[in-house]
Amino acid sequence: MTILAKALEARSKKVNKVETTKALKMPMDVYAKLKEIAAAGYEGLAKEDSAYFLKCFGLFDKGEDFMLRVRIPAGQLNYAQALRIGEVAKKYANDYIDITTRMQIELRYLEIADIAKVLSELKEVGLSTFQTGVDNPRGIVADPLDGIAYDNIIETMPIIEELQTLFGENPEWISVLPRKFNTGILGSLSNSCNIFGHDCCFVLAQKEGVFGFNVYLGARVGVQSQDANTFVTIEEVPLFFKSLLTVFKNYGYRDNRNKNRLVFLINDVGIDNFVDAVKEEADTMFTTAGISMVQSQSIALGSNKVLGRNNKFNYKIIVPSGIFTGTDMIATAQTAKEFGTGDVRLTYDQNIYIVNLPKESLSNFESAELIKKYAKFNNLYFNDMIACAGTATCSFGVIPNKPDAIDMAHFLSSEVAIENANVRMNWSACPKGCGVHGIADIGFEGCKAKDSEGNRVDGVHIYLGGKITRRAIEAHTLHKALPISEAKHHVKYLLKTYAAQKHRAETYEAFDDRFLSQNYSFQALAFFTKINYILNDKLNLDVAFELEAEPKSSKREEYELFGFGIKLFKLLTGEKRFESVIGLEATKVRPRTIKRDEVSKLNPKVPAKLSEIIYMMTHEIKKERAAVFSELLVALKEV
Repeated sequence: MTILAKALEARSKKVNKVETTKALKMPMDVYAKLKEIAAAGYEGLAKEDSAYFLKCFGLFDKGEDFMLRVRIPAGQLNYAQALRIGEVAKKYANDYIDITTRMQIELRYLEIADIAKVLSELKEVGLSTFQTGVDNPRGIVADPLDGIAYDNIIETMPIIEELQTLFGENPEWISVLPRKFNTGILGSLSNSCNIFGHDCCFVLAQKEGVFGFNVYLGARVGVQSQDANTFVTIEEVPLFFKSLLTVFKNYGYRDNRNKNRLVFLINDVGIDNFVDAVKEEADTMFTTAGISMVQSQSIALGSNKVLGRNNKFNYKIIVPSGIFTGTDMIATAQTAKEFGTGDVRLTYDQNIYIVNLPKESLSNFESAELIKKYAKFNNLYFNDMIACAGTATCSFGVIPNKPDAIDMAHFLSSEVAIENANVRMNWSACPKGCGVHGIADIGFEGCKAKDSEGNRVDGVHIYLGGKITRRAIEAHTLHKALPISEAKHHVKYLLKTYAAQKHRAETYEAFDDRFLSQNYSFQALAFFTKINYILNDKLNLDVAFELEAEPKSSKREEYELFGFGIKLFKLLTGEKRFESVIGLEATKVRPRTIKRDEVSKLNPKVPAKLSEIIYMMTHEIKKERAAVFSELLVALKEV
């Protein structure tokens, strides 16, 4: 512990304002007065209660109303719970529900006078809102088909329930951590909950014939976790977890809140020293890591019906951007009860499973009104889409986000239909990254951009090639600050390429690994989408500038740039930019090159500026050619 103590001492010259607020009172004292606060309205709400203490119980003051997070361990709801959430949303929350990436429920637009009633009605069916905000162990995520799917090796819900007993509504653990603490535990082969993206990750593993979990630690938004080289058995999980939280509570930083997550302590002391401290706290020498067994993708790719090992089906309702209603949650519970056991599971990608449907009832189930209503979203653009709140309900949002994600999914569905595939497209409304855009196949981060007339409009940064594996690969920036109206076309051309090459790699992740990033630089890909947007969507030339399956040049930017220029010239003029080398040698004729003024005359439909750019790419004197795509992307703004 000595190393951790020294690290803490170096960061203990001051404490942040939140720590000062936390010292004012006990959270449970505020919770006990909720009825009084509700009766008194905003006059009975102390500043520190609104700023911090109510958040310990999932209540977020939005100025005129409240947002409430409901803790759903592993996303599992029984019939009574799903029904009650729907009823509460319809009665108190404008019939609105958000499904979150932590497999939880958010209710919005709650009046302060109704808060105590809402919490009481939820509690009646065993639902808690404790520790769903600020410096607490947050809801634990798992495989939505935990205990059901064929690839589920360890059922994790019993473990989660034990952890909930230790920390769930225990006053000793409410608001004692330096920062929020996210946990995932996965006992399945499919990575169905972004398992490497939490402060503490228990990842299905096997060691010497024993199934248990390898531990990964220290993820945060945009940063995947680190291998802790530690294996724990099913029985050891609670001890390890309690010891881990105790070490974080005692040695975690409490100065700069932007650098107080677990990862910053681990980075300062080293992962090995941190794990040694956890072992010392537990008084147990946990063994070294076994073989991690989790795959990077869901095994049931592209399917909304999954047969479980109990010989019953599980049906995935696709909920665009996680926007749901109380009315439809009531219908979900009733449909689940009518055709199955009534059990419902929320997912990391903001969708809903109705589970345990007998085979013989499936046909009638799919004819149910609710199922038909959402069946139109059963395609790859909605199936793996994630979007955080956006400007409508989040003060940090830069763009509306959820509506933007839905609009783009509709656009892509009409433009590029691809069967039996999946593309993970994640949207964050601001740099905080709550939509985990950095680990998506194609990610979007909200920003402001300028359109072609110089107006300030909603835009996005586009990212490409993120991974949800333990390789901790973040997406690369493809474009910065594109208007959303333009961005959808850039994505369209990427997906058209995927569609053309899909026979080579079924999943988009594999397509990116084996074709895009393997064959082309990200600068070249940025130019590829931009030039197609200009040629086809701005100039309406109806030409296809395609990426070749087998590129003829290396990924050195200057060679890619020249190759693209030669191809563009022929595409737009029908002529070769330079005469054949073989023909020239045979005739001993000096190569004829196209001069700058000749380029601009070759195709009257091509603007002079675009001709100039092509000339920059293919100048007959090598040292005079443009050397980087970024130079051309700037020039293309003038076309």
